[in-house]
Amino acid sequence: MASRRNTARYSPLAVDEHDGTDGRKYDPRFDYNPRSLDRIPWKSIALALFLLSLGSLLLFLSVFVLTGHMAGDKSQGYGLLALGFLTFLPGFYETRIAYYAWRGVKGYRFAAIPDY
Repeated sequence: MASRRNTARYSPLAVDEHDGTDGRKYDPRFDYNPRSLDRIPWKSIALALFLLSLGSLLLFLSVFVLTGHMAGDKSQGYGLLALGFLTFLPGFYETRIAYYAWRGVKGYRFAAIPDY
């Protein structure tokens, strides 16, 4: 019995992209727009500030529980410590990027922060 593996007939798809002057295809998805790089993602910055403050609060509470200044078991202190790190680190990272982009430091743009 013969194999019918290579008998599929393919036809090229229709091309709806415009040819550039240099022969390359034009794709509007990759247009450079400097205004889009300077748009400030306010929701993302608000989320980053919330995560930063919540993480700081949880870290302070964990230190107080672990040192015995607040009532609680050591396991509760370690749980607060883990949650504090999980919320503090992404909040600090995005807040730092937003701050440096606001100050105009070379290499930092608001486009590096995802917009929600």
